[in-house]
Amino acid sequence: MLSVRSLWSSAFTPVICAGLMVCSSGVAAFDFNTVIDKAQSLSKKAYEAPEQAPQFLRDLSYSQYHDVRFKPERSLWRGSKSSFQVKMMPPGMYYSHPVTINEVDSEGVRPVVFDKSVFNYPSPAFEKRIPADLGYAGFKLTFPMKSGKSRDEFLMFAGASYFQGIGRDNEFGVSARGIALNTGLPSGEEVPAFTEFWLEHPAGDSKSMTVYGLLDGPSVTGAYQFQIHPGDSTRIDVTAKLFFRSDIDLLGMAPLTSMFYYGENTVKPKGEWRPQVHDSDGLLVHDGKSGEWLWRPLINPRDLRMSYLQTEDVRGFGFMQRDTDFGKFEDLEARYDKRPSAWVEAKGDWGKGQVVLVEIPTRSEVNDNIVAFWRPEGPIKAGAQMGLDYSLTFGDETVAGQETAHAVRTFVGDGDRVGGGDVDGAYRLIVDFTGGELDDLTEKNAVVSKVTGGKGVEVLEHFVVRNPEENTWRLSMLVKPASNQVMSLRAFLSLDNKPLTETWSYELPPGSDIRADSE
Repeated sequence: MLSVRSLWSSAFTPVICAGLMVCSSGVAAFDFNTVIDKAQSLSKKAYEAPEQAPQFLRDLSYSQYHDVRFKPERSLWRGSKSSFQVKMMPPGMYYSHPVTINEVDSEGVRPVVFDKSVFNYPSPAFEKRIPADLGYAGFKLTFPMKSGKSRDEFLMFAGASYFQGIGRDNEFGVSARGIALNTGLPSGEEVPAFTEFWLEHPAGDSKSMTVYGLLDGPSVTGAYQFQIHPGDSTRIDVTAKLFFRSDIDLLGMAPLTSMFYYGENTVKPKGEWRPQVHDSDGLLVHDGKSGEWLWRPLINPRDLRMSYLQTEDVRGFGFMQRDTDFGKFEDLEARYDKRPSAWVEAKGDWGKGQVVLVEIPTRSEVNDNIVAFWRPEGPIKAGAQMGLDYSLTFGDETVAGQETAHAVRTFVGDGDRVGGGDVDGAYRLIVDFTGGELDDLTEKNAVVSKVTGGKGVEVLEHFVVRNPEENTWRLSMLVKPASNQVMSLRAFLSLDNKPLTETWSYELPPGSDIRADSE
């Protein structure tokens, strides 16, 4: 059973970016401590919300916002030898407020001054309405990921504390955030934002760069250091230091946000022709003490659901997109088959806490309705200080470095029809496993299934067979939940009492009646 370990101590030693700069005479040095000092000083003052962009920009639709286009030839560092360049983003739509952006190099720190001429606008009339001192909403980083001459966008910071990354062969999908506060609680979510950034100008031959961010919100301020390494996968080494103005009911660290509309384990909404629509199909959690890997397929519930996954020593968690075949989605525009997986790897001992999964109902793919984060154990009081170190990797479904066999698909259907069973009120669940030691086994090996049900769940039968068509192993279960009870299940495959696979964990809440919806 994934149980959980510790996270926080008030003591914190920040990681300083090595070799930042040697400032010229009379120029103050800049490093991560500068941002930490600024965040701490800010925490002692009353919160002031950032100035909002003009209303007409905030009212733009998705297509109208994207009609304002940055001119690539105006990218920051375009004329330098650096492989990295920066594209600025305009305020508008849900990018509601400008942020301060600074450039850091050997000569010191300089603001990147807003220039409305770096954008192409849909009309002269629209351009006239843009204030000359508007400011930028955020930025996109580019790097030659696909060829030596390409300028590929791979990381974007914009909107509250959000940032998105991809590996070389991905399209943008899952997002990360600096922090999540009270996400999913009836009291409502608080949304702190990055209000200032510092971009360290990389040397011409550098394969990495560093960004610093200042976070501010009604209840918290924070200093962030992002050491960025693009490539086949993009790794970001994150160091954060937080200062709390107020008590926090539910603190979410290293949060990830994704979208799950429907998939193989859910009913397809009426009128939808695509087989699946999701940015991620499951949450993966790794417990260091037991060595267990836990896989939770995502659902789109009828009511908000929150799951608290205990671990003894969390080593990592993340949203995975294991479905990467075009035929699983058939969407030439959204290309869900190319959406990245995102993996948070803990550095050091995070201490006691929980991985929290929030699943929010949605009737559309335009809403990011899935959130996961780390929750430290114990109260968060005003005046507290906390630090956290982790790496975040965006890339293909292997980014977690998992070596055990894993589930590649989950199907759920009626347990009282041909192909399902003959038990009224039951469900037939199918889980296919592949990888690890399973790939070298044959039908002669005595692979068995271990299945347990939660409260009120009756496991009527379960068995495992090898699927020679795909070289996978199929677990079949017939399960009957009690009336109005969550159908909670855990399962894995083993040989000679040794686990061969990750632990598959699934919950189907009452009201998500696949049997009724499918008729």
